[in-house]
Amino acid sequence: MCDFLFKLDLEKQTKEKLLAMIGSASYDFLGFILDLKKGTITDQLGSTNFSERHIQILATLLSHYAQANPKRPEGKLVKFKDLPGGTSYEQAFIQRAIQPIADYFGKNPKKLIQAAKKLGGKDLDFADASFEIDALKGIPLRYILWGTEEFEASANILYDQFASNYLPTEDLAVLGELTTGRLIQAAVSCSIE
Repeated sequence: MCDFLFKLDLEKQTKEKLLAMIGSASYDFLGFILDLKKGTITDQLGSTNFSERHIQILATLLSHYAQANPKRPEGKLVKFKDLPGGTSYEQAFIQRAIQPIADYFGKNPKKLIQAAKKLGGKDLDFADASFEIDALKGIPLRYILWGTEEFEASANILYDQFASNYLPTEDLAVLGELTTGRLIQAAVSCSIE
């Protein structure tokens, strides 16, 4: 597997704010390594379908994240629709972030846990598969999957109630979609059985 290095166009002030938030010039998240000194991001999953559009999405998310009003996660979890304005994006969020988890991992929930661990997720002990992953520092996402043993597979993603202090709700939807995509990519790139 090859790592792919991309130039990330971030303003100097954004890099400085990210450095203050993250506490390091190098930051590992979702199978990416952000190097703030070089202004690059490395895709450790070796994606061949990572495009300029994906780089722009990451740059936008990180720029918005740098403007955060950090508030320590308290562990009170909410559904996406319960975030400020979340009902406006709920259907798109379900289709783009939640349903792909049920579709791809529903027949093999253990595969989801293996993919999550590859991206730094911490296994939890409920449903057929569950874990928490820091999509970005201060923004933990909790994934829950019920497999296809008796019924059709279903899934959910929960956010900390203070996630909107870090990103606007629309960006939190994009971050959920990105995280789901990275989980599927981790499963594919590792040939997890």
